[in-house]
Amino acid sequence: MNRGTKTLIIALALVCSSPTLAWASSQFTHQWNKSPQQAQAFPEKYTDVEGILTFRGTNERTAPSFGTVDMTKFQPKIAWTKITKSSSWGGGAGWTGQPAIVKWSSEVLKTMNVKSKFLAKPGFTEVIYASLDGYVYFLDLDTGEETRNPIKVGNPIKGSVSVDARGYPLLYVGEGIPENGTIGFNLYSLIDQKRLLRVNGIDPYAYRKWGAFDSSALFNRLDDTLTVGGENGLVYHLKLNTNFDPAHKKLTIDPEISKYRYKIPGNNYQGIENSLANYGDLVFFADNGGSLQAMNVKTHEPLWNLAPIDDTDATIVVETEGGVPYLYSGTEVDKQGKKGYSYIRKINGLTGQTVWQQKYECFSLLGSHPVNGGLLATPVIGKKSIGNLVVFTIARYGTFSGGLIVALDKTTGKEAWRLPMKDYAWSSPVDVYSSSGKAYLIQANSTGQVAVIDASVGKQVGSLNIGTNIEASPAIYNDMAVVASRGGKIYGIKLE
Repeated sequence: MNRGTKTLIIALALVCSSPTLAWASSQFTHQWNKSPQQAQAFPEKYTDVEGILTFRGTNERTAPSFGTVDMTKFQPKIAWTKITKSSSWGGGAGWTGQPAIVKWSSEVLKTMNVKSKFLAKPGFTEVIYASLDGYVYFLDLDTGEETRNPIKVGNPIKGSVSVDARGYPLLYVGEGIPENGTIGFNLYSLIDQKRLLRVNGIDPYAYRKWGAFDSSALFNRLDDTLTVGGENGLVYHLKLNTNFDPAHKKLTIDPEISKYRYKIPGNNYQGIENSLANYGDLVFFADNGGSLQAMNVKTHEPLWNLAPIDDTDATIVVETEGGVPYLYSGTEVDKQGKKGYSYIRKINGLTGQTVWQQKYECFSLLGSHPVNGGLLATPVIGKKSIGNLVVFTIARYGTFSGGLIVALDKTTGKEAWRLPMKDYAWSSPVDVYSSSGKAYLIQANSTGQVAVIDASVGKQVGSLNIGTNIEASPAIYNDMAVVASRGGKIYGIKLE
């Protein structure tokens, strides 16, 4: 941790009972080493910047695409490729591995060390992609050409980067594997690509001694804070104290860090791999044991928590109905053994009560190199022509190598359509929309297929196959999708 960083610690012990009921927070105990700074609720609109600045685009984790696309051929086409370096985990990207795509403001662009040809390019839009090779790459969205030198983080990165929601040149990068002997998360200045902060994930305060960060951070642009979950079972809340001076090309931070920890009876698996979702002053997350929680970022106290079912790595998505946030979430098959159920739920975000639940029998490979089935992909909250649907991609359903895409009615939980998959997917589906509001899904899978699916009826209408496993989740800006494979390449894919 950087010298001068201030640390605030929060200790909480939570109690809950059945898998579908939440207890009020009166049964926990908590301690402070000093009074926390008050935080503000997140804004209704996560960012005013054009692009995808965090995993799935917003604090609700519901916008993995930006803009519209009017496809006529429904045949995705590779526009460019970028070969990455390699580490003990190879190159390219794994789960969740979504890039950020940012159309920088002219004021901010002038402050950064972007190559001169791109500083002068009209409409310049930059792709920022963290790789399993331990580097963060900066690419031109149109051509895939490097816009500046990569940042060497030094550890394989499995999660997705986040860019400051204000459009400031500030980048969050979590590390996934301790290849160099240490592990944690970092903040970098994109003015000169220097590291401003490193937080060690092997934290003596944590109950779990595993320090990876697959979670993608949320920036609150109203109160200059960052919130992220760690696989050590802690939630980190940083008051950044940012000073950005575009005129003099300077960016500094002076973070004050608070930490939240918890214990839930019957759940010995602390560890947060999903990215925290948010509504107002509440953040929602699940853990490796399958417990779900709602925590108030103003008070740093839990509102409710649910008993464990099974490992839950897929990020919770949030949609508001009648002023109430509803959560859509699903479990893996992990702690259940080689066969079990993926439980798909809609949950009232204010009470923790389950509105409806579906279950799908799935397979899982256990052992020293496990490959889980169930829900690894973050669901799609339908909009426009599919505004009544929520879509889940379930791995290892039907057969050991198979899968299922299923659209459920948001109100009832009943199936609207299902699309069996010959090859399973951990990659999250991405919803894209035509200018008239027609909805399509872009779904990558474990054999390298990138399918275009009519989201109203669940029919595949086109595809591209790159020939190697895609675990990462695409980000899409207008008609350009960007995704990396486990085969060591980043692809720019034109949607035609």
